[in-house]
Amino acid sequence: MSSPISEFVKKHFLHFNAAVVVDAAEAYKSLINKDGKMMITLAGAMSSAELGKSLAEMIRQNKVHIISTTGANLEEDVFNLVAHNSYVRVPNYRDLSPEDEQALYNKGMNRVTDTCIPEDEAFRKIEKKLLRLWKDAQEKGERYFPHEYLYRLLLSGELDDDFQIDIKNSWLYAAAQKNMPIIVPGWEDSTLGNMFAAAVIRGDISVSVLKMGIEYMTFLAKWYRENCNAGIGFFQIGGGIAGDFPICVVPMMIQDLEWDNIPFWAYFCQISDSTTSYGSYSGAVPNEKITWGKLDASTPKYIIESDATIVAPLIFAQVLNW
Repeated sequence: MSSPISEFVKKHFLHFNAAVVVDAAEAYKSLINKDGKMMITLAGAMSSAELGKSLAEMIRQNKVHIISTTGANLEEDVFNLVAHNSYVRVPNYRDLSPEDEQALYNKGMNRVTDTCIPEDEAFRKIEKKLLRLWKDAQEKGERYFPHEYLYRLLLSGELDDDFQIDIKNSWLYAAAQKNMPIIVPGWEDSTLGNMFAAAVIRGDISVSVLKMGIEYMTFLAKWYRENCNAGIGFFQIGGGIAGDFPICVVPMMIQDLEWDNIPFWAYFCQISDSTTSYGSYSGAVPNEKITWGKLDASTPKYIIESDATIVAPLIFAQVLNW
């Protein structure tokens, strides 16, 4: 039985981008119902947009099985979890002058569109706790992926008294509880990645305590082979490395490793406000991916040119039957 949101979407989303929202959601559900698995990739500022309010439930209900994310989305879910009350919303952000922006900087408020993340309450609080985990790993001769350090921090209970939002709205906490595999390509391009580099430069830790890019790809190749029997879908939010990196695992296995019986991605949907253009990967139509060995001609393909902060929760609501 459909719920109010699903019924509303089916009644009113009948044409153009709106119709694709419905079609993409139905194909998503079809893959999952056939025991297929789904990768979701997160670019943009989805965590600061509080996508966790729907994504966390997708994780809990096994509607997503692996996530590829930018380092920013990885860390910003935790920042929002422990510093939400100190965030500042700037609804008139389009009217800000350079002097207004400088004033925000001077207050330690880092702006993401209409939302400012507080430097001390978010960045520095988590930096201190992770630095201890990095040092501890070094002393024990251990190495972990960036997301695994955050998993260890969240599950340790050390932050429990600092939670400022309902924990059920944290997608990373939901993923940590399931030990869901996460891919974080280019993690160095994040606030915590910069802090890690600074710690290495200071001599506080060795870079060897961190597993990174190539090891993420080799892990993903192994995971894909072990989980592809019923098909694996690719649900891409935005463009960039969060999507570019993991989608290439399939042509790598087929063309570079020459492995047999590797299926193409079984579903593809991208939500992006990048319209089709010359030379823009994020604006490329899905059919172009066929020529690169990522998708098959028969793969269900959807592209929704819209704001992911609006569209993704609507698709998740349909998948969850909200």
